[in-house]
Amino acid sequence: MPKNESEWRLVARDYEAKWNFPNCIGAMDGKHIAVQAPEWSGTDYYNYKQFFSIVLFAIVDANYNFIYADVGCQGRISDGGVFNNTSFCKSMELSMLNLPPDISLPGRTVKSPYVFVGDDAFPLLRNILKPYPGIQEKGSANRIFNYRLSRARRTSENVFGILSSVFRVFRKPLLLDPEKATNVTLAAIYLHNYLRNSPSKKIYCPPGTLDSECSDTID
Repeated sequence: MPKNESEWRLVARDYEAKWNFPNCIGAMDGKHIAVQAPEWSGTDYYNYKQFFSIVLFAIVDANYNFIYADVGCQGRISDGGVFNNTSFCKSMELSMLNLPPDISLPGRTVKSPYVFVGDDAFPLLRNILKPYPGIQEKGSANRIFNYRLSRARRTSENVFGILSSVFRVFRKPLLLDPEKATNVTLAAIYLHNYLRNSPSKKIYCPPGTLDSECSDTID
């Protein structure tokens, strides 16, 4: 994870340059890693999608790299519940993330905080943004905001897609206990970041594999 204000600003700079979303310092989301039913666990690992799983909670940057991951929570717990029990959440509550001070958005005078973007599963906090609920009127400011936020947030979903596509062990339930399944998932995360930043990254993620900013206006 970024350790100081300068490193967080680098993440925000990439989100603004690549996804036209200023002050964004990460996209957060959760993924269910399917596992075989753990012994004597009852329904602890049985999720709302009706299979047994552990949860991967992750925050990713604009370049599809993991900057934080928490793995191993029982599948029955929601993304919001998993988030509330992470060290990241506790650090945010205690203002220990060393986030940069608020700045004015382009064309504005009122200062705005740096934020993580997520979906409806997460709480709306000073440093967490999520979409307006419900169906928004076409052309409205709320609809445009939702589109832009969802476009920036899509980086986390794409990272999960890369993991399942390349590390095919995730395409079916892991025949391991939750602790070993957690270690396998963490190993894949480390390998992903290594390959994304190695000279062979174009082989790992060939051109056209990932989403990119489109110049066309969509509302």
